[in-house]
Amino acid sequence: MGTLLNKQLPKTVRLLIVEDEYILAINLQETLESLGYTVLDIADTGEAAIERATELRPNLILMDIRLRGEMDGIQAAENIWNDLQIPVIYVTGHSDKCTVERATLTSPFGYILKPINEQELYVSIETALNRYEREQFLSSVLRGMGDGVIVVDSQLRVKYLNQVAEALTGWQWDEVNNQVLTNVFKLIDEQTQLPVENPLILAIQQKTTIYLNSRTLLITKNGTTIPVADSATPLRDYSGVITGAVLVFRDDTQRRLIEECYLAAERSRQLEIQMAELQKLNKLKEDFLATTSHEMRSPLSNIKMAIMMLEDVMERQGILISEPSSESESLAHHLSILRKECERGLDLVDDLLNMRIIDADAYPLELNSIILQDWIPLVAESFQARFQAKRQILKVSVSPNLPPVVSDFSLLNRIVSELLNNAYRYTPPFEEIAVSAKLIYTTKSLINEDTSSDIFNNPQVPLLQITVSNSGVEIPITEQSRIFEPFYRIPNNESSPPDDGAGLGLALVRKLVLYLQGRIEVASSQGWTCFTIQLPLILSENRGEGEPYN
Repeated sequence: MGTLLNKQLPKTVRLLIVEDEYILAINLQETLESLGYTVLDIADTGEAAIERATELRPNLILMDIRLRGEMDGIQAAENIWNDLQIPVIYVTGHSDKCTVERATLTSPFGYILKPINEQELYVSIETALNRYEREQFLSSVLRGMGDGVIVVDSQLRVKYLNQVAEALTGWQWDEVNNQVLTNVFKLIDEQTQLPVENPLILAIQQKTTIYLNSRTLLITKNGTTIPVADSATPLRDYSGVITGAVLVFRDDTQRRLIEECYLAAERSRQLEIQMAELQKLNKLKEDFLATTSHEMRSPLSNIKMAIMMLEDVMERQGILISEPSSESESLAHHLSILRKECERGLDLVDDLLNMRIIDADAYPLELNSIILQDWIPLVAESFQARFQAKRQILKVSVSPNLPPVVSDFSLLNRIVSELLNNAYRYTPPFEEIAVSAKLIYTTKSLINEDTSSDIFNNPQVPLLQITVSNSGVEIPITEQSRIFEPFYRIPNNESSPPDDGAGLGLALVRKLVLYLQGRIEVASSQGWTCFTIQLPLILSENRGEGEPYN
């Protein structure tokens, strides 16, 4: 029985037992706890009951009527209800007419005769709690729906205060009877927090109805504030002489909440419209990029091919190599510039297409087992000639115990190649470029982190860390957070090469890293700039039901 009832209890109910017979009190406590209730304490006198109720604030009190001391349970229950509004159930062995009549006058929430039946006790407690909750709810509704009323005479002495006004102001009628209004009813402006002239005073002075400002706060007796609204009207006798004024006011919280909800809904609707427009613009942008990129690629490729064919023809005819002259050298120089610009344009178009494909989560992953000890030196070697021509120093460091990585070879190759190309372009002669790879176990948060993969929160999961760094150049800390933005250039950067054009290289690298379920950071200090990539050793083919890691 106790277990079943305990499961039915929706929440912890805190009870206070008032019983002067110790054995009965303990038995009652055990019964209540078996039913799933929490017994806060046991009091054996009326005075102790009031004291413990004031301190502990139980949900319900089980009160014996006959108690030791001068105060019996009925008197204690009446005081507790009047002062604390805590419901009381009488649990007593006395059922004589006189006792019942006295108890009834206190409006108890139940009356249980000893010996106590467990089921009857449970039903009485739950009934009392339900009744109390309903009464409190109805009382709250009435307080919210009712208006407060204050009446003053022509001398601004309070002559009437209704119950709603008592509840709103915190003052009781017997406290304010004949008191000066300004000591009881104080208003301030919500924005300035400065005193607002009392509408009752204005109504008497101006002999007309005065409406409260929409942003007026009432200072209650305990110093808290509540928003109020409505009006004050002068009172007149049969001769038309003003004898006082009446103020009708209400708690304006609910109306404000409704107004704020309406404004929030309107803002939400406007936001939905803006989002729809933004999506439309994004779609137009994507369509434009797709069409433009494809349309640009063909003529650029044809121009590049034409330039290469022209160079080949002129070289076979000996125009560029036999008897070199200023004209032939100038022609060769300009042809070379044209070819390089076409190549750079093609690279930019390819980057745009790749970024669009990745943003659409449409890039097909081809997973391969990659031997890092062979692959990373091979990638670095492809740049060796360029580094040597610019007198840059290349160092490669790969841990010998690295396991194979299961990932997309082309994407991984593109990432490292882009970072090496970036280092080549920005590293001065005789400075160092370093590439390294190793296993790490970390939960460290990285700058520019966008992935939510659980592998970065598990210190037991190994990660592949690839680092590409270069000396002789430093990125200001204020610019590091923007380095991966498309077409971003560091302002007033003296290390930028003369042919540097705003591109998508690092922006594409970041998208590729995220697409491979990894993360990337950049750090720059003491003359070194370092790009660090962390990737899972095994890339899952199913990356989350088509959701891209960006």
